[in-house]
Parts: sequence; C-alpha cells; structure tokens
Amino acid sequence: MTHPVLSILSDLIAIPSAFPPGDTVAIAAYAADRLEKAGYRVQVLHRDRPEIANVVAEWDGPAPGPCLMFNAHADTVGIGERSAWQTDPLAATIIDGRVHGLGAGNCKGSMAAQLWLADEVARRGGPARGRLVFTFCGDEENLGPDGARYLRESGVVKPDMLVVGTQTENQLITAERGVMWVELSARGRSAHAGNPQEGDNAILRLMRLVTHVDAEMTGRLRARVSGEQRSTLNVGLFRGGENTNVVPGAARVEIDRRLLPEEKVETAFAEIEALVKAHPEADNLSCRLLTGTNGFRAPHDGPLVTALCASIAAVTGTPARFLPDTGASDGRYFADDGIEIVNFGPGAGWQGHRANEFVPLDQLLATTAILEGLVERTLGLPGKPDRALARRAMTR
Repeated sequence: MTHPVLSILSDLIAIPSAFPPGDTVAIAAYAADRLEKAGYRVQVLHRDRPEIANVVAEWDGPAPGPCLMFNAHADTVGIGERSAWQTDPLAATIIDGRVHGLGAGNCKGSMAAQLWLADEVARRGGPARGRLVFTFCGDEENLGPDGARYLRESGVVKPDMLVVGTQTENQLITAERGVMWVELSARGRSAHAGNPQEGDNAILRLMRLVTHVDAEMTGRLRARVSGEQRSTLNVGLFRGGENTNVVPGAARVEIDRRLLPEEKVETAFAEIEALVKAHPEADNLSCRLLTGTNGFRAPHDGPLVTALCASIAAVTGTPARFLPDTGASDGRYFADDGIEIVNFGPGAGWQGHRANEFVPLDQLLATTAILEGLVERTLGLPGKPDRALARRAMTR
C-alpha cells in the first residue's frame, strides 16, 4: 500500500512555485481545495501582491483548549542550472528510498505531511478541544512581508503553539536566532580618476568605517554565546562607484547580524548606530535599519515540546534530539508573542536550495505519524488512527 502523503508530495512538486517570481496562487488553490473538502474553514489571503497567496484553514474542537498551528511555506527557490538535475525537478522521482524534486525537502515535504495530517484529523472527527490551524504561505524565500508575517500582523492567526515545517530530520529546533540587516553608507565627492586629489573617495571612507565596525563587533560578539548558538556579524554586500575612471561619490554595504534569542533588534541596531555616530568621519556616514526580527527560545518543559518529544520517541523508538539553528524560519514573526515555537520536519537542512534536492521517504512517513501523535497529545483526537498506515510509517 502506498502512503497517501507520497501522492500529495508528488502533486505539490508538480506545481511550480519558485521565487522569483514567487507565485503561490496555484499551489494555494490546491491546498485550499483539499482542506475545504475535508471540512475546514478556509481562507485564501493576499496582502498587496495578488500572486502571493496564503492559505489559512481552521477547525474548532467542541471543548476549550489551546490553539495549535502548523505552518509550511509553499514557495521554493528556482531550478537553477537545469543540467545539474539528474531528474525532472518538477516531478517526484523515487531513487533508493529518496523522493527527489524541487522543494521535496524545503519545504514541500513538510507541506505534504501537514496536508495529510489535516485530512487524517478530519477523518477522525476533528480535534477534541481547542483550535487546529494550518497555514501555507508564500514570500518565505524572498524574506518578504506578504506571507506569514502578514498573517501574524493582520491578526488572522493567534496561535498558542506553533510548529513550523523545516528540515530537521524529524528532530527539534526550539531556539532560533534573530535576524537584522543594516545598511552603512558613505558620501564623498566625484572627480576624474586622473585627478583623484580633486575628489573624496566614498569607497575608501566606507572601508575605514567597515573595518572599524567589524573589529569592534568581533571583540564584543566573541562572548555572546549560548550553547551552540553564537551572535554573529557578516558584511554580505558592498556597492559603490560609477566607473573605474571616476572617484566614487557614494558607497554602501549591507550587514547581516544574527542575534541570540535574548538579544533584541532595537538594541542591536543602536549598538551599530553608535559606532557609526562616534566615527571621526561620521558627518559623511549614515546607518539605516533595513529589516529585523527577534529570535525565540521555547522551553523544553512546555506542552508543545513535551508532546512532540513524546511523539518522536513513540514513532522512532529513540529520544528526540535538539538541533542548533542555522537559517531563519517564518516562526520569527511570532517571536514576540510569548508562544511556544518549534521547527520540525523531514529532510536535512543541507539538502535545501540545491540541485537534486530530496527527502528520505522513511522520514516523510515517520513525520506523518509523529504529527498525528502530537495532535493526539495536545488537542485530543476522538477517532481511531489508521493502524496500517501507522505501522508502515514506523517500520520502513
């Protein structure tokens, strides 16, 4: 018997949703149709761009209880160099127990498991208490405002517990660093390169500032460590000048700061801004916050983490493990809401954003059983599980 989650994943991979352009209308329509047929209250929502569609599906239990929300992003990166793919990137292809295809791991594997879970919860009669919510969003690969951030800021969803579908090999990421991007810029005076003394080189001025900021922050951040997490700074982009034979009159860099969950964007920006304002050339320098979200840390004894750990152990036969974070998930938009947030899903993080991306089929099947067990433990499920599918998930 083929597990239905494989059919769902095959459907999802076949629906293009790559950024750019990040169009999630078709894949959102697919998810919304399944969820409506299963009996959920479904909305397809857009913020400003009609091509960025987000699905919200809800089911209220008959008794009071917490709101448990699942989230997965529906967009992917682009195919890239087609010749690097050994299979059709828009077709699910099984090779040696691995499902290959664009987005198989990041993040359509999690999306497929969550859609299967929605069907299974409906088959069993819905949650016994509280509210169950599924959200499938766009604009994640763009780090944009029109996906999960929009759902949170508009108040459409207000979870108590949030499971974000990410590639964790069915383990847990309970702490995620904040992200802040800052622009530093320098002004100068253009002149002909044959007479550079007549100009004021903005690139050189900016280089002096960046060297100072990097050296100062490196010393400060060395002590900002929490377990395996580190507070970091990276100069990721440098632009300036018009032509080789022109003294540049303007230049700018963009800095990526990763913040420990205990650090806040406002304070971290003020720290860099103070270095710029104290620089001897500050009159010709500026500092601007481009974007920023705080990190989160879920307690290991909270109801969500406790239930998910128990479900992982029951399905896999081994204790759950806690993994360090690398990137940033859509969970960061809920970081200031005082809720439990966990990143969880099939596949390995190193598999995302590359040709021949895959998700192990045994992990995908185990994900379905783990998620079903999580809902049973947090919201209750009145009906009986499909034992044949459960055995298949636990014994592959």
